[in-house]
This record gives sequence, structure tokens and C-alpha cells, in this order.
Amino acid sequence: MPAAPNRRLVAVVLLVPIVVTLALWAFAWPAARTAPRDLPVGVAGSAPVADRLQQQLEQRHDAFEIHRYDSEAAARTAIEDRSVYGAVVVTAKGPELLTASAAGPVVAQLLREAVTASAPPGTPVPVTDVVAAPATDPRGGVLGATILPLAIAGVAAGSAVTLLRLRGGRAATAVLGVAALVGIIAAALTDSWLGILTGDWWAEAGTLGLTVLAIGATVAGLAALIGPAGIGLGALLMVLVGNPFSGVTSAPELLPRPVGMIGQWLPPGAGGSLLRSVAFFDGHAAGAATLTLTLWAALGLTAVIVGGRRRPPAPEAPEAAPSRQPALTP
Repeated sequence: MPAAPNRRLVAVVLLVPIVVTLALWAFAWPAARTAPRDLPVGVAGSAPVADRLQQQLEQRHDAFEIHRYDSEAAARTAIEDRSVYGAVVVTAKGPELLTASAAGPVVAQLLREAVTASAPPGTPVPVTDVVAAPATDPRGGVLGATILPLAIAGVAAGSAVTLLRLRGGRAATAVLGVAALVGIIAAALTDSWLGILTGDWWAEAGTLGLTVLAIGATVAGLAALIGPAGIGLGALLMVLVGNPFSGVTSAPELLPRPVGMIGQWLPPGAGGSLLRSVAFFDGHAAGAATLTLTLWAALGLTAVIVGGRRRPPAPEAPEAAPSRQPALTP
């Protein structure tokens, strides 16, 4: 058997298990290590009761990042602005918990358990959901499931323009067109039909489209700069790393360090955070995620344009067949 096919055989046998191992690590490890890590939480009320409650929460090994507020109204405003995930309000009757299940049902449940454990035995802890998740998606599972299709759509767009040999402006226009259409279609499905998004329709469509654009432009840009291998690199970065590191099914602060931070620097994580902001919080705390997606999209489109200005490799000329001269007859 020739040496080249043997090398390809060995590459396939080794590469597939490596990819599977990476996928299992990326998806299973963060899920198995879910726990609060500097989770922003508010405490409202007057000393000394509020001070004791803060000290109890701070004893949980850096699980919570405590923010103090003078009143319940200030704590509610902080939750609506996405400054904190929830707040404990100290009252004459005991502690009361304010949550925002729209920011993450897993976080709301975690706070409920933590505050109940910190309260005196037998003391009921009333819970108020300040920004509730929609009734059509109370556990946030459907919202979490939207990010992977967006990542696949972006990778598919970047792959298609590369495999169809679209270059420069045509490639950029194709990726922009795909992103715009996917954003509109996805908003129609998730908001108008399923009702899992409840914010401004066009803001949601723009967020969904910008997420696809950031991913698709990155894949197409990598392919334009380094060739077809850029498709694999982009898919690896966006799907096998960006999706499980996004924290959209729980919260970035529940993932192991520095996974949560890395996830927010990648388009899937930034897209999930921005989608929550525009869908449930009137766009509050949307600046960082918007900037992240815009930078990825701009850099990707720039790479597409720059790569398109390169001359494509000239096809090798077929070797001329040896001419056969007719035999001369005496």
C-alpha cells in the first residue's frame, strides 16, 4: 500500500478520537463543575442584621460577590439593570429573597437554596421573582438550545462561501445576507411562534443575526487567510469551545474559572448574554456583549476582504501528452 494512504489512515484513526475527547472535555467538564464563583448578589437592609447576613454569604468560599443596597427598591433596580442576579432584603419579619429567573433559572434556584440555608431554622423565606422567565420556557431550556443552531448556521455560512469559492466582497455580502435572514427567521420562531423571547422583536432579530454574522465571518475569514483548514479551526472554536463555554444554560459565574470569562469573549457566549438582555431586561448590560460580537464580525469581514484580494492559486497545467509521430515508411 502506498505511504500517503497509510498516513491518511493513521490521521483519521487518531484525529477522530482526539476530537471526541475534546468535545467531551468541553461539554462535560464545565457541567460537572457547576458552582457559584463570585456570583453578584445584593443585600438590602440596615445593620447589624444585614451585616450578619452578608458575613454568612461571604463565608461560602468566594461563591458570592456581595453588593449592598439601602432599600428593597434599590435592590430591585439593580436586578432589573442586571447588576446582580438576586438580592436578600432584611425586614422585620425576616429575610426576603428577590430573584430574576429570566437571568437564569439555575441561578434563581441556587440563591433560593443558599438563602434558605442561611436563615434561622424554621424561618420561611418569601421569594419574589422580579424578572420572571416566560411561562413558555420557565426553566430556560429552550433559550439555551438556541445558541447551538446559531453557531451551526454561522459555521455553515462561512463554509459555504469558502467551498463555493466566493471571494472578497461577494463572500462578505453572502455572509451578511445569511446572518440577516437567519436573524429574522429565528426571531419569528422564538418570539412570534414559541413565545420564549418577550422583548423588542427587531432587537432580538438583530442580536440573533449579529451572533450568526460574528461566527460566520470568523469562519469565512479564517478560511480566506489560511485555506480550507480555517473552516475546521473556526468550527472547533465556535462549536466545540464557544458553545459549552457560553454559560447560556446556567450563568458564566457558575462555570469553572476561567471558562466563564473565556466564553463571554467568544460569539456564542456574548450572543447568549446579549439575547437575555434584549429579550427580558430592556437592553440593560448589553454593551460588553454587543462590543464583543461587533469586533468578531468586523475582524472576520476584514479577513474575508483581505483574503479575497489575494490571487487564488493557479491550477496546475496538465502535462502534455507525448506526441506520437507516425512512423516513416521508406
